[in-house]
Amino acid sequence: MGSSWSANDELPGSPSTAAPANPPAKAAAPASLAQDSAFKNCWSCRLLSGSALLGAGAYVYLLARRPMKQGMPPNPGAITQMVVGISIACWGVVVLADPRGKSHRVV
Repeated sequence: MGSSWSANDELPGSPSTAAPANPPAKAAAPASLAQDSAFKNCWSCRLLSGSALLGAGAYVYLLARRPMKQGMPPNPGAITQMVVGISIACWGVVVLADPRGKSHRVV
């Protein structure tokens, strides 16, 4: 009446009967160093996108501040909108400053 499974039998799909896992594939190398460095050194692209992000962040922040200047108390939505505006502006500063590009020497 009992089962025919004994302690020496292994369950199907257990780690010892499963196929060994393949090692993870290596990441692909960059296409070319010249093309990669051209994108990192494009000052006009960084200036345009960084200043656009700064402007968008200022617009979002000031749009949320408008009701408060009229004497209305801030609500959670306006505070969230101000935080998002400050975050967008900080993203613009990071794009302009390019801290990662300055950490390595480009030849």
